[in-house]
Amino acid sequence: MLDVLVVGAGPAGAVAAAVLARAGARVGLVDRASFPRDKLCGDTVNPGALALLDRLGLASAAYARGLPVDGMRLTGEGGVVIDGRYPRGLTGRALPRRDLDWALVQAAIAAGASFESSVVVRRAVLSGAAGGPAVGGAIAAGRGAECALPARVTIAADGRRSTIAFGLGLARHPRRPRRWAIGGYYDGATSQRRLRDVSGTSRSALGEMHVRRNGYIGIAPVPDDLTNVCLVRPFAPGDLAIADPATLLRRALDADPLLRDRFAAARLVAPPTVLGPLAVDVAPARIDGLFLAGDAAGFIDPMTGDGLRFAIRGGELAAHAALDALEHGWRGVHARLDAQRAREFAAKWRFNRTLRALVASPRAVTAAAAGARIAPSLLRAAIEYAGDCRLAGTLDPA
Repeated sequence: MLDVLVVGAGPAGAVAAAVLARAGARVGLVDRASFPRDKLCGDTVNPGALALLDRLGLASAAYARGLPVDGMRLTGEGGVVIDGRYPRGLTGRALPRRDLDWALVQAAIAAGASFESSVVVRRAVLSGAAGGPAVGGAIAAGRGAECALPARVTIAADGRRSTIAFGLGLARHPRRPRRWAIGGYYDGATSQRRLRDVSGTSRSALGEMHVRRNGYIGIAPVPDDLTNVCLVRPFAPGDLAIADPATLLRRALDADPLLRDRFAAARLVAPPTVLGPLAVDVAPARIDGLFLAGDAAGFIDPMTGDGLRFAIRGGELAAHAALDALEHGWRGVHARLDAQRAREFAAKWRFNRTLRALVASPRAVTAAAAGARIAPSLLRAAIEYAGDCRLAGTLDPA
């Protein structure tokens, strides 16, 4: 029997597996996909997330493969453009999740975790216990039959559509907001490095967030001269636009006065990916034998790039909680983990929910654009906070 079964090999699961294996636990890491695999994401690792990876000794791929990101450009209605550079020379990195996630999985394997891809977990294994039900691993689809994956501890890190979290009734999609994301990689987009502001000053590489009345468009340069474009906006159930995401992306770029010229000659290098509805609310998982991590523990619109920071740190916290449970039993473990997660994430959750509500309101977007003209320093401070620069204060830029 495994000490810990980690379901889901994204950043949360891979980090948890690496931390556990380094501590001497018998760890099995499984994922439904065949790795390396593509993943819809903004592809930006902010300075705080990069600092966490660096502290864990897992940042080598981000440094070796990723492009430096010096800050964020935020644009709004009416041509408002605010550039916020990270302080103290801090940088993030931009690289496809395909590369980052595969590097983290390889690090977990190197630490001693076993890894199996193309394993479809159907449900958690539940058993009765004196204090209530307990999880003892998972049931996966085998070749023509189901097979058990027994473990003393299970960490569900299987994403915002977590089979385990939804199967146990812990997760649900809220009624509002109901936004979807469409993302793709473009070749031939005009590099931001060639752009100049009105004074003629060259601009360095920045991640971009273009907030509009009906959603937002995130843009990031990635290696191989590609540009990641991610459109997030509301869709009605059955909206035909979702069935033709490439056309929808092209129309959104062509209609945007700040983006149409840059992408006039750009072409998608592969069909875009569609994901939604995005938001997932998750009840506290206080079931012995089980922890949730990453998007499986709750997912919000990824406006600020916090998803990776939440996943990396959340995976680490879940791993330490699992080690605690293995050594001392389950009494009080979930309460301690919940308190740690609240200390780490609660303020940022509130910040992101506020931004999510702002984008959902055309009036709020208009008011924010007017405020940006009057007090751009406030938005620059928000960009610094969104980049988790305080966490990265001791990280020397590479």
